Amino acid sequence: MTRKLLTAAGISIALAVTALPAMAQSTMKLASATINDVQHEWQKVFAAELAERVGDAVTTEIYPASQLGAIPRMSEGVLLGTIEAFTTPTSFMTNVDPRFQAFDVPGLFRTPQDVHNAIHDPEYRDHLEEMFLDKGLRVIGAIYNSPTVVFTMLPAETLEDLNGLKIRTFASPMQMRPMELLGATPLPLALSEVIPQLESGGLDGMLVGMPILTAFKYYDVGKHITDLRFAEIVSVTVVNEAWFQSQSEAVKTAIVEAGREAELSVFDWGVENVERTYQVWQDNGGIVNELAPEERQRMLDEFAELAGTLVEADPALKAEYERLRKLVDAGKGE
Repeated sequence: MTRKLLTAAGISIALAVTALPAMAQSTMKLASATINDVQHEWQKVFAAELAERVGDAVTTEIYPASQLGAIPRMSEGVLLGTIEAFTTPTSFMTNVDPRFQAFDVPGLFRTPQDVHNAIHDPEYRDHLEEMFLDKGLRVIGAIYNSPTVVFTMLPAETLEDLNGLKIRTFASPMQMRPMELLGATPLPLALSEVIPQLESGGLDGMLVGMPILTAFKYYDVGKHITDLRFAEIVSVTVVNEAWFQSQSEAVKTAIVEAGREAELSVFDWGVENVERTYQVWQDNGGIVNELAPEERQRMLDEFAELAGTLVEADPALKAEYERLRKLVDAGKGE
């Protein structure tokens, strides 16, 4: 009798243990259009930081170089929740919310440190994280990317040389309208479409961050860049908010912490990578054209005037820009 009771008790315990719910596991796909740049580096550091905090409760899968589709498809994917996270320059999210344009305003950021002082200010970083929740997106990473240069198939040693050219831009008025001001035709194409268009004559050049040119070996397509540097590109990682909220409190906290740790960890890497890419470009026969100082200043003045008009037209954008402007100015006084 005793043996039977013990056997029954053992079976009951085994069934009870089997019935306990297993720890929930999630897959987090991290998508981007680029590879071997600061965006890709952030994703790798983030994945490692998250694993340290939650183990295998979340499995991260990194898909660089547009493996999950062109930029518009990845943007749609994170909005719909078919992609959990998307890392991209803010310019490619302006169709989701015009406040993303605030980071693109010509002349706002002149140096990597300007970017760092603004987006990593503790109060602003809290604000940035929840800034786009009404669109179903949460920012879990913000990073300095690179300065803006223009790649051209033919030499462009002056601004006049850009007149009449078809230039691929980011999908932001803060890039498209300045090119129009110079007499160029802006075409906001996905990165995956650029090289075929350059080779077929559908494009004459593109606005871009220097690391993209070397990562995708654009020196095999053309040799010329003009170092405009009228803006510093900022990238963000946005996560689908519904997916984020479906996670446990421990996992949500870990995602936020891992994102912030990764963005601070890769800042110096990103700055140094920009310098490396200039050298790689020249080592592979690429040419860097500099504007004459007076021409560059004229460009910056005209772009600033244009940007002021664009900012004034949208009260929400204006408020966000002014908030960033104050942080940049305060950082310069340190």
